[in-house]
Amino acid sequence: MLAAIIWGLVQGLTEFLPVSSSGHLVVVPALLSELGLDIAQPNLAVSAVLHLGTLVAVLVYFRADIARVLRFRTDAEGRRIALLVGIGTIPALFGLPLADTLDRFQDSASNVGWALIGTGVILVVGQSLARGSRELADGRIPDAIVVGLAQAFALIPGISRSGITIAAGNGRNFTPTEAARFSFLLGIPAIAGGGLSQLLEVSAADASIAELIVGTTVAAVSGYAAIALLLAALRRIGLFPFAAYAIIIGLISIIWL
Repeated sequence: MLAAIIWGLVQGLTEFLPVSSSGHLVVVPALLSELGLDIAQPNLAVSAVLHLGTLVAVLVYFRADIARVLRFRTDAEGRRIALLVGIGTIPALFGLPLADTLDRFQDSASNVGWALIGTGVILVVGQSLARGSRELADGRIPDAIVVGLAQAFALIPGISRSGITIAAGNGRNFTPTEAARFSFLLGIPAIAGGGLSQLLEVSAADASIAELIVGTTVAAVSGYAAIALLLAALRRIGLFPFAAYAIIIGLISIIWL
């Protein structure tokens, strides 16, 4: 049960904060092991429901946007969001054949550490570009392509999906909060796909019902809080604190683990 709570927190917070959930799912168990805590990594069942927990978080937080998309026939902004998310999702699909290679990449905490440092650099660059005034309603197909290509690079464990897509959105002159809004909405298909693909491989014996419920709940609540925290941080302090954190964790992973 403790493991389900820990992984729920890790998945929920790092899925949306720009510090890489995939990287932390490698680094955190290694750190816990160094500290003498034997917490097993989440199995397929737990990992799947953690993804679905964070999916619930983003769907609830952006329920107004989801409702607009569902009314796309009569809502122009809903059609715009659906178009941008649909086009932005395509580039990541081309990275799926690399899944086995990427799994081997994350076998080394050092590899993930270098990727986390890369995330830190991306966030610094992204913050330097955070001077735009465009809103998501102004988005065009080239914006979706650029941000979608950025999301594809987040298939590398340690590269933050939210971080690199927000940085790309800043580069396309969206306001930081609108870049984050696009990032979170664009993440819905990716998060749903990750969770559902794992559910197909789950057997009933992989985890107890109690563990699954706890993991899902913790991931959903912490994910919702992470979205609110990041949007507030973008308005007040920007991406630099997250960049510093990612670089520090990356260095720890390379030097210590």
